[in-house]
Amino acid sequence: MKSLTLLLTLMIPLISMAQKNPRNIEINWKTDTSKHLVSLDEFTALMKPDGIPPIDAPKFWDKETALNAYFLHEPVIAVEINGESKAYPLSVLMYHEIVNDKLGGVTIAATYCPLCNAAIVFDRRLNFESKSYELDFGVSGMLRNSDLVMWDRQTESWWQQFTGEALVGKLSGAELTYVTSLLISLTEFFQTFPQGKVLSTETGHGSKYGSNPYTGYDDKENIQPFLYKGDVDARLPAMERVIDIQVNRKFKIYPLSVIQSKGIINDSFLEQAVVVFYTSKTVSVLDKNNISESKEVGSVTVFEPFVDGKLLTFDKIGLGFVDRQTGSEWNITGNCTAGPHKGAKLRPITHGNHFAFAWFAFHPECEIYSE
Repeated sequence: MKSLTLLLTLMIPLISMAQKNPRNIEINWKTDTSKHLVSLDEFTALMKPDGIPPIDAPKFWDKETALNAYFLHEPVIAVEINGESKAYPLSVLMYHEIVNDKLGGVTIAATYCPLCNAAIVFDRRLNFESKSYELDFGVSGMLRNSDLVMWDRQTESWWQQFTGEALVGKLSGAELTYVTSLLISLTEFFQTFPQGKVLSTETGHGSKYGSNPYTGYDDKENIQPFLYKGDVDARLPAMERVIDIQVNRKFKIYPLSVIQSKGIINDSFLEQAVVVFYTSKTVSVLDKNNISESKEVGSVTVFEPFVDGKLLTFDKIGLGFVDRQTGSEWNITGNCTAGPHKGAKLRPITHGNHFAFAWFAFHPECEIYSE
């Protein structure tokens, strides 16, 4: 009996170090699993690495071609770096989840996890433990808390997409730098960036872009997210979208339903003034099978409400916004289009737009905005 007890005691750490593989997929990782921040049994393998193929050589369209291929209220991840702008439609990203790209001289990864509605852009450059890396990311085929787990091809470390942190492997403990992006509609993108480029559907894969394989997934009545095994936090509905901001490593979230009802929120968090803009029309990619027929969820953007060091307060007017101090008109991308401040730009605050269940799984300690 003592021998059996000793054997079981020795086996417990090994069991906790075993990656879950319910489909018995043959995978030969070269990952240094001796380095890890969480137990390997928190990862569930559902397909082979890059079974969902990332895009490594993306092609882009100009405005005319993009508007013929996509619809006006198509949701896109908009990014601008050093005067160069690109948009990544979620309808394409949901079939690839990662685009390894370069914008304004900076190597980036545009990522999207449809199960968490997490659209996040990262800088692929990394300095860690006195070494510099330029990483290429793939889709590991694993999930943790129902969120995409990425892997880098340089070290085969495993990265949590939701947090940008390497959890297993040589780079365990490293954190990627977020690249500020806006989740807006295609038409809103071109209103501000008429010369911008849009990720094309010429990916070399036969995916049915424009269709949603997760029909009805973001229904508010959906209380059990797909492949999520944890307890769903009851503070908000699982599929409520939340917009997050971070100040000094602390978080505050704004439920989309509240933002929709108000149209605009002038707020502050830990002495950081913020303004939250909202416009309608932009649709969900996780509602109808035909995305163009899906419900409107709108666009939300977050900015520092200052011009020349002076704090502005905003009101929602029609399809845009007006500051009370000068009556200048602003759009969803934080650009002033008319009035004394015409030509000015608000500084965007890095933020996300995720499902509440996923947010609470990774950041349970946060302030929740309420009216």
